[in-house]
Amino acid sequence: MPDSAGDVMKIVRKFLSALAITAAACSLSFSQSVRDYRRAHERQIIEEFTQLLAIPNVASDRENIRRNAEFILGMMQRRGLNPQLLAANSKQTSPAVYGEWKVQGATRAVILYAHYDGQPVDPKQWATPPWQPTWRTAALESGGQIVTLPGNGQPIDPEWRLYARASSDDKAGVMGILIAFDALRAQNLTPSLNIKFLFEGEEEAGSPHLGEIIDLHKDLLQSDAWIICDGPVHQSGRKQVVFGVRGDQNVDVTVYGAKRPLHSGHYGNWAPNPAILLARLLASMKDDTGRVTIAGWYDGVERLGEAERRAIGEAPAYDDELRAQLGLARTEGNGKSLLELINQPSLNINGMSSGDVGALARNVIPTTATAVLDLRLVKGNDHHKQVQRLIDHIRKQGFYVIDHDPTDAERKQHALIAKVMARSGGYNAERTRMDLPISIAVVEAVQSTSKERIVKLPTSGGSLPLSIITDHLRTVTLTVPIANYDNNQHAENENIRLQNLWDGIETWVAVMMIKPKN
Repeated sequence: MPDSAGDVMKIVRKFLSALAITAAACSLSFSQSVRDYRRAHERQIIEEFTQLLAIPNVASDRENIRRNAEFILGMMQRRGLNPQLLAANSKQTSPAVYGEWKVQGATRAVILYAHYDGQPVDPKQWATPPWQPTWRTAALESGGQIVTLPGNGQPIDPEWRLYARASSDDKAGVMGILIAFDALRAQNLTPSLNIKFLFEGEEEAGSPHLGEIIDLHKDLLQSDAWIICDGPVHQSGRKQVVFGVRGDQNVDVTVYGAKRPLHSGHYGNWAPNPAILLARLLASMKDDTGRVTIAGWYDGVERLGEAERRAIGEAPAYDDELRAQLGLARTEGNGKSLLELINQPSLNINGMSSGDVGALARNVIPTTATAVLDLRLVKGNDHHKQVQRLIDHIRKQGFYVIDHDPTDAERKQHALIAKVMARSGGYNAERTRMDLPISIAVVEAVQSTSKERIVKLPTSGGSLPLSIITDHLRTVTLTVPIANYDNNQHAENENIRLQNLWDGIETWVAVMMIKPKN
């Protein structure tokens, strides 16, 4: 018998340690069986994945988006997931692909979400065609060379990368989830929850019809939680669970010069140059530290709680390594870390256009200059109010703000004119509490697949339509990403590191097997 409370605590610690070792051993055995399944089916997985990647998937390309949806529908039909296409009543809606794995006796459900559409591409900027899946021995920036897969029976280097649009964002999510299902079924393992699948086709366009799709199919889409597969793991390579996302709103701003292009010699120093006008306007929106100077930009931001602040503090410090990798002598934020700053609203210039550059540059004063602004929001921001704050700021700089091309009368009356157009598909930020039973269960599941301590992030720097989901359904959302952090998502030469896909399959097997309490 123990002689003291201290002896009791020692026994308890030994018991808990033994339990942890046993649990880790069980988890390792479970992961090994998943790994064995994957190794036995690598060629089939890669073949199916590259077929999906070969279908163009820009969100605005309705015809090819439909081809993607039908391909995924076929993938799910072959797996016995009873899939169907869900559409809104609105015209030209890209369908979501829905399927389900019903578990006998289960009374609760989770929805596993990924999206199959992608960002626009400029093929001229890609090293290889964006929808011609191409293998490289390493990242292109590190000198990775184009290779072909070795013959059957030969191992595939897990450091190889597959280059194609949506290879990481987010067709890797679709594949990771479906292959995880395959691995479970192959081992005759059954979840404790009903598993529903939803693959969206308009996420990169701001999910303008997701709310309508949810409202039309609420019976199907009811669940205790939506668990999202999108985005990268931590920059350190560690797996992570993300509890929130920024909101997003894109805005087009156009300023005007003369009604026709003018010779820069004949009219320079006399006719206003809209490119210079726009540059000055944009420069007025941020100070030298990167802080947005638009009045009210940070008003109403919800402060992080103790758990969120602690999670940020426990995450690996990686800013110095990132600066070295990216060739940045300095970063914005007045000394704050990246993880601190993504919990603040931001303003980014996605791109600018006025006249031409390079071989097409001519000695002209252009007629217009346009910028596309990307407004990222955090909890407490409203995307409509943020756009209005932007408009108010532009007015304070002396511009007459309109939502159409200026008339001759408006041109005569106003020296400075700006057309400001908020794009459709904007939405607010969303964040889930870290102490919910479902949150704890997901964290434990992901941790069970990793020897390293996983990262818990209050908010991702990227955006997803999670507020649309929670606005239309009584549910919560969590994100479990799998892609490599240097995947070039949204840019040219997007890629997925093969080991990230393999690790992601194991992660999502564990997520499907969660057993949340209460």
